[in-house]
Amino acid sequence: MKEFPKDGGQMGQAIRLFDWSRTGLGDIDTWPSSLRAILQMMVQQGHSICLFWGPDLNMLYNDAYRPFLGAKEAGALGQPFHIIWSDVWDDVKPLVDQALSGKSTFVENMRLIMTRNGYPEETFWTFSYSPLYDDEGMVRGLINVAVDTTPLVKSQREQEMLRRELVHRVKNTMAVTTAVVSATMRHAQTLEEARLTLGNRVAALGKAQSLIHQSENDALIEAIVTESMAAHVDDPARVRISGPDVRVSPQQAVGLSLAVYELATNALKYGALSNGSGTIDIIWSAGADNAFRFTWHERGGPPVSAPTRRGFGSRLTDQIVANYFSGTGATIYDPDGLRFELVGVFRQGDDV
Repeated sequence: MKEFPKDGGQMGQAIRLFDWSRTGLGDIDTWPSSLRAILQMMVQQGHSICLFWGPDLNMLYNDAYRPFLGAKEAGALGQPFHIIWSDVWDDVKPLVDQALSGKSTFVENMRLIMTRNGYPEETFWTFSYSPLYDDEGMVRGLINVAVDTTPLVKSQREQEMLRRELVHRVKNTMAVTTAVVSATMRHAQTLEEARLTLGNRVAALGKAQSLIHQSENDALIEAIVTESMAAHVDDPARVRISGPDVRVSPQQAVGLSLAVYELATNALKYGALSNGSGTIDIIWSAGADNAFRFTWHERGGPPVSAPTRRGFGSRLTDQIVANYFSGTGATIYDPDGLRFELVGVFRQGDDV
């Protein structure tokens, strides 16, 4: 009898050497033929299987099941069900009771928080509990055929999150694009002006989206400013950029990119970049509770005066972008140079 079970890999050997007389199952030589038959089948299976037998539901399992136990595996063999799986006992006990009453159970992707490695883990399992009968036809235990579906469920969950994020971003992009198109057409003096302005604004929006995709989520303000200014500056020394490494949410990145583009376009047409000597200081700061301040200050350009007609550009910087940052925006037409001030809060991660 010492050669029972036959073969069975590492767990077959462990079962043969275990002192079962110290458990409620008694010496292995006294086990009923029904238990011996199911055990021999189990240890030679490639599927992950364990079984629980006797008044204490002592545990036996095969090689394929071992990884599921994690650090618990060192002392798992022969342990009562409620002890070895104490961390999930309350979750699975109704299923255990059902199997012990003679009814099989089957569960797909059941969420279980396990502490098999000394810390809580979110896991998911597809498994069945089936009753096991002794030689007299009485239920004496249950068998568990299990599949760890944690990687599958988490992958599906991630794909769903990505799908929702994609839909959300597409909606946001379409909303911003629609607003840009509508306002540009409304404020343009000629069709040619509308065509050129609209093309440039949509291109700026595309650049902002590229920054977001490259960073996978948040975007660095320095990168936003640098990219938005690139097409407008003939000499980098004319633009001084200063601020901490702050990342903003995708939607704030789009808004800030459009604002910088509008300011740079106006500076090239009428302001500090329209001559050979003007300069621009772009400064931002971050404080407690995500407080955020962004300043655009032109110097050395032609004399500045407030426009007679308020166009989409100023409404974009003073209102639309300010709303993205839950703050206020103001364009100040100082005689020595235009200044734009944005005060609000920055966000990271989710769109606003």
